[in-house]
Parts: sequence; C-alpha cells; structure tokens
Amino acid sequence: MDNNKPIRHLLGISGGKDSAALAIYMRDKVPEMEYFFADTGAELPETLAFVNLMEDYLGKEIIRINAGRDFDYYLKLHKDYLPSAQQRWCTINLKLKPFEDFAGDDQVISYVGIRADEPQRDGYLSSKPTIQARFPFKEDGLVREDIINILNESGLGLPKYYEWRSRSGCYFCFYQRKIEWIGLQENHPDLFEAAKKFEKYDEATGKRYTWSQGETLDEVFARKDEIKEKFALSNSKTKKSKNLMDSVLGDDDDDDDDSGCLICIL
Repeated sequence: MDNNKPIRHLLGISGGKDSAALAIYMRDKVPEMEYFFADTGAELPETLAFVNLMEDYLGKEIIRINAGRDFDYYLKLHKDYLPSAQQRWCTINLKLKPFEDFAGDDQVISYVGIRADEPQRDGYLSSKPTIQARFPFKEDGLVREDIINILNESGLGLPKYYEWRSRSGCYFCFYQRKIEWIGLQENHPDLFEAAKKFEKYDEATGKRYTWSQGETLDEVFARKDEIKEKFALSNSKTKKSKNLMDSVLGDDDDDDDDSGCLICIL
C-alpha cells in the first residue's frame, strides 16, 4: 500500500432514493468523489434508467462494477439453494465483494446514505481497515423529508419503480412482499416468468425452494385479487395510501424495514 496515494472518496449508487439523494448532496462538497453501481445483471429496467439519469445529473461517470460472474454462476456454486434472509449469498457475492475489489488496498472513505431518522441502522461496515464509513445525512441531521426534497429539487424525483415496489434490488429479490410480486407481474411479466424458473421442487426431500415464503410465485399470482384486497384493507385501517410511492413519501417508508439488505436498497 502506498501511503502517499490520496484518499479515495467512494459513493455507491444502489438505485434507491437515499443513495441518489446523497450523491446529489455531496456532488459539490466532494468534487473528487467516485460514484459506482454494483450491477448484478438482474436489475429492474427502472433502476438502470434511473442510474443513467443520475449519471447525467452528476456530470461524471458512475462506474459499473460487477463480480465478473452472474447470479446463475453463484446459484450453481450454492447447489441451487436460493438466497434467503438467512443465507444472503447474493448480496455478498454480487454487491459486497465487487465493492471491496473496487476499493482495493487504497485508503477509502465510503459515503453511506443512512438518514438521521434511522438511528437503528448502521449500514454496511467493511472489515477492511483501509475503508472508513461516513454518514453525511446523520452528521448533518437530514431526515426522510429532506431526502425527498433533495430529489424533487434536483428535478430527478423518485425512481419509477416506487409506484409498485418499496425498494431497489434484483427483480427476484426475496425481500419483496406479495403485493410487490404482483406488481412485478403487472409491470414486467417477462421478469416474473424468469423469476419463476429459479424455483425448484426436490422430489427426494419433498422440499420446495421458492422466492416468496410459503408459496410459489404461481400460487402468489393465483391469489392476486385476494392479495390486492388485503393490501388495500390494511392500508385503509392504518390510513396509508394504496400507492407504494405515496407510502415512501409519507411516514411509513417500507424500505426502512430492518429486514432488507442495506447495501442493495439505500
């Protein structure tokens, strides 16, 4: 490691609102910032379009980094076991390792978009001693309303997938709620069909490997009307909007759910 090399300033764009707002917020504060996007090869079209918009706005390349191998490779490596909340090998191999490879052995400050109104969240902290995390929104006291204002005032607004989904990430992300699987089917039926092909039934053990806990995507879709009705009823009882984008703008932001992979959704 060359101690005379300048410190690198890195900011990852996930396709989510918080990392986008942070990039806008830091653009003029740290002119030497390097922006990157860990492309898994399974991103939503809306995410890729938003990253392109961000690149135009920032006036600087957002470097696409990837593992050099796609999801299918790692799926075979894990003997066709789908990733889950307990085994998040997708995040490790397709997001975290590519980031640490990108950072190399350089001294790095990594900027993370966790807000001041998220005291329970720490974000991804690298075990590498050369990578130091900073949280500008926490440092400056910025909360959800500030993030929405930053995006709106920039002219970019929110990514379009918020109209039917509460977070960024792969199209087959296992953290999706059932209503979001319905949203995927309605907005990208081809991706819904592609996600179905990953599901397996092991005849030897009788075990099913499905994206949505407890049922296959075919079974989820067969309950489409029931799921929509329950979603609307639940939101009416809690006085939340039926629209996922409106809930992001309101007090019950779904991507604040601690269960999500922060490196993917921020």
